[in-house]
Amino acid sequence: MITDLRLLLGPGKTQILTRYVAWTLLYGVLSGIAAALLVPVIADLASGDWDVIDNHLAALAIVTLAAGVVRYIQTVRGSKAALQTLTSTHQRLGDHLVSLPLGWFDGDRTGRLTRVATDGTIMITGIFAHLLAPLVVSVAAPITVTIALFWYDWRLGLATALSIPVLALAFRFAAASVARGDARNHAADVAAGARVIEFGQKQQVLRAFGRSGYEPLEQTIEQQRRIRRRTISQAVVGLSVSGLAVQLAVTVLMLVGVWLALDGSLAPTTAVALIALSFRFAGPLADVSEYAGAIRLAGNDLRRLTDVLREKGMPEPKVSAPLTHPGQVELDHVTFGYQTPVLRDFSLTIPAGSVTALVGPSGAGKTTVIRLISRFWDTQQGAVRVGGVDVRDLRTDDLTSQIALVFQDVYLFDDTLAANIRLGRPEATDAELAEAARLAGVDEIVTRLPHGWDTQIGEGGAALSGGERQRVSIARALLKRAPIVLLDEATAALDPETERYLQRSIRQLAKHSTVLLIAHRLTNVVDADQIAVVNQGHVVEVGTHESLIAADGAYARLWRAKSTGQGWRLSPGASRTQTRAWCSRA
Repeated sequence: MITDLRLLLGPGKTQILTRYVAWTLLYGVLSGIAAALLVPVIADLASGDWDVIDNHLAALAIVTLAAGVVRYIQTVRGSKAALQTLTSTHQRLGDHLVSLPLGWFDGDRTGRLTRVATDGTIMITGIFAHLLAPLVVSVAAPITVTIALFWYDWRLGLATALSIPVLALAFRFAAASVARGDARNHAADVAAGARVIEFGQKQQVLRAFGRSGYEPLEQTIEQQRRIRRRTISQAVVGLSVSGLAVQLAVTVLMLVGVWLALDGSLAPTTAVALIALSFRFAGPLADVSEYAGAIRLAGNDLRRLTDVLREKGMPEPKVSAPLTHPGQVELDHVTFGYQTPVLRDFSLTIPAGSVTALVGPSGAGKTTVIRLISRFWDTQQGAVRVGGVDVRDLRTDDLTSQIALVFQDVYLFDDTLAANIRLGRPEATDAELAEAARLAGVDEIVTRLPHGWDTQIGEGGAALSGGERQRVSIARALLKRAPIVLLDEATAALDPETERYLQRSIRQLAKHSTVLLIAHRLTNVVDADQIAVVNQGHVVEVGTHESLIAADGAYARLWRAKSTGQGWRLSPGASRTQTRAWCSRA
């Protein structure tokens, strides 16, 4: 856990943790010494030896005062460490996340990251504020007392030392029980949270089919309940074992002390004082299992967070290589796959200033091409070049400045309409914003919104329809005026009006940018400068619409299938048998 905390604090700040632990350890030692000094004081009082009692009382007073001062310093440093950890956590996490490949951010990881960055952060700061100091003191003070018992009587010290391994095993068992339960609880909470979100997002589908309930959610909640009951049962067993071990240790020490007193090895008053000191040994240890369990819980959250920090970021050069062919995109014998190869020896050159369309069946690798150009991932073989330079030789900021992306699934931020479009280029003038909006058809949306450009469109653009969100995304790309524009199935599921705006926007983008377009509607790619047909991770054909039709290959077959489909219609008097036949042809 100390290693994880050091990683979380980052370089140059680990001394905060080191100093805090050192002051806490010193306070624990002084607490143990103060308790041990009570033995000679009690013995002096019982014997009436007033000549030496002043010396022992003075020593006790000095150690107690020192412990108070150290305690104050340790508390202040703990508060500062907690505050520094809270600040460093979000800063370190944010700095590291921007270095991770974009493909890392899938739904599962994002959900877990959200939980860790909120609840986990609070738990981690509590390590300094409430957990680490009591745990260190609960260990340091008993060890100091054990050494003192050896000093007073080696047999009592030996009995104390022999009880330590037994107590350690009991505490380890208790902490492990709590940690295992927390891991199961975490997984169950993440699953339940995902199902709740899914239940809320899919209300339209559920209600359309008359489903007021959602069985997967109910099953997940029931599973969560069973796991929590099991966790509580195991935690109770673990804490009971550790508590029993402490009581047994105290009993053994008391018996040893009584035996030494009856044997005459110790004066009765000294034996009583040493027995009391043995309670000072066992008392803090009784809290160890509780603190250790809480530390394990916080340590689990800490480990989940540091696991993110240990994720390998995308390597970047200190300085980007100069572009040799601005606007050009090239994939040179690229092989890439997630679990199995998606692209195999894939080669394609997209000339600067051209409009290139990728067509082909689903799963052929078209979207993967765009993700590799955007450097969501690095290729396993071959190279992807933007502007004539391998994307691995460009810094992330320099690469993203060359590219504008338009996705099929558009995400808009909970901000104004204007702010969402200005995301493409924040410094753009109002005139440039208005022109981009006009070309993308957003100006028509502005007139219908209650506060025009200043309308808050809600999280995910909830105030807009799907087609309207797509227009905003296109306006972003127009405003950015990037040398290369990538449209990932942006024409899918568009209404005719939005599709018309998109086609007009593509023509405008083509005036100053290289455009790479993925489209399933072949009517949207007829005017492209080149069309690349992708199938099973390979480029099987490249050419213009006319040349590919003349070649009578894969593209021509796709075009004929599309043309035949356009000619289908259902007649009012068509029989059910005819309808089935037409559907089977589709």
